[in-house]
Amino acid sequence: MRWTSALAIYVLFWAFSVFLVLPFGVRTSDEAGAPHVPGQAESAPHEFRVGRIALRVTIVATILFVLFQLNYRYGWIVPADVDFFDRMNMETR
Repeated sequence: MRWTSALAIYVLFWAFSVFLVLPFGVRTSDEAGAPHVPGQAESAPHEFRVGRIALRVTIVATILFVLFQLNYRYGWIVPADVDFFDRMNMETR
């Protein structure tokens, strides 16, 4: 795999990991004991720390990407393993 392809795949893993990591570790104003800002939703986070979230996302994306690369190299899971509807055998008939 070329490094440009690997970089593009890593960026996709990073973007996907944002949605995995974002809901965890969020405290609302009620949980933090702070007053609500007028017009603020009750479920809005009290503090949004971009650096901490970016670090968590980078760690999760790196772990997932390393697992992807190892699977790409050693072939632990191949498309035939996830062919639940037996489509690969239908094409050869």
